[in-house]
Amino acid sequence: MKKKLSIFALLLVVVLSLGIFTACAQKPADAPAGSEQPAAEPAKQVFVNIGTGGTAGTYFPLGGAFAEIWNKDIPGVNATAQSTGASVANVNLLKEGKVEVVIIQNDIASYSETGTIMFDGAAFADIRGLATLYSEPLQLITTDPSVKTVADLKGKRVAVGAIGSGVEANARQIIAAAGLDFDKDIDPKFLSFSEASTGLKDKQLDAAFLVAGVPTAAIVDLSTQNEVYVVPIDGDVAKSLLEKYPFYTEYTIPAATYKGQTADAKTLSVRAMLAVSSTLDEELAYNMVKSIYENSERITAAHNVGKDITKDTALQGIGIKVHPGAQKYFDEQGIK
Repeated sequence: MKKKLSIFALLLVVVLSLGIFTACAQKPADAPAGSEQPAAEPAKQVFVNIGTGGTAGTYFPLGGAFAEIWNKDIPGVNATAQSTGASVANVNLLKEGKVEVVIIQNDIASYSETGTIMFDGAAFADIRGLATLYSEPLQLITTDPSVKTVADLKGKRVAVGAIGSGVEANARQIIAAAGLDFDKDIDPKFLSFSEASTGLKDKQLDAAFLVAGVPTAAIVDLSTQNEVYVVPIDGDVAKSLLEKYPFYTEYTIPAATYKGQTADAKTLSVRAMLAVSSTLDEELAYNMVKSIYENSERITAAHNVGKDITKDTALQGIGIKVHPGAQKYFDEQGIK
């Protein structure tokens, strides 16, 4: 009987020992009760389509860089850049919910918000700005040395951009600020950049308005066989425009930007910018903006204008309401 009890006691000790060992393997001895942590859930996937521009332009490679950065830095984000018809088309895509982020000119964003110019009667009140990116200066080009100011365009044949374009809107504003009547005092020609360059070469035009980063290829081409003059947009004309339109900023086209340009030329500029809908998640907007300025080298590698994309200039000329997520980041950085 004693032998059976001894065997039973031995078996009981073994079972209890195994139970203690298993418990120790499952939880450290010093772990407090109830300290088990549930496994972290993967971040919810968010698709971000970025409306850019033509594949040969500036917006498309920048959009690709933004997509790469957001995919890498923001958990759950699946971003892609898509080629589009640029600013006006991008606003419509954003309004229709077909894209989440767009790169557009800041003046186009302002027209969209207020329902003016090419968006007459179709205001997009929910458009919001994330940041402005870099300058796209207003350039008034001529091969006629007698044209030294905007006022000297009176009676001249002037290329003013394609019908309904942002360039046309800019040209109308500049002409009016100089005290001229667009329809009566100049002979407007609604032409693209390349058509304007050809017209100047063939002496079918006296001057042309262009809105693009400098140096602009069409003007460089023109200057290879012609004397090119950059007419300043400054003084009272610039002052009037700056007071009336919040999207304009001051800009100087440096001397020697174009062959034969011997002096700096003061002008105004619109800015390329990122815009979204007011419905975009605030934390996502914050992280998008933050990651852009933490990856400036990657953006500059995509396009040379990346060197001009800085947080210090991100609110210059933004012209529309800023998304709360972006505003939170700029407030933290002391950017006004």
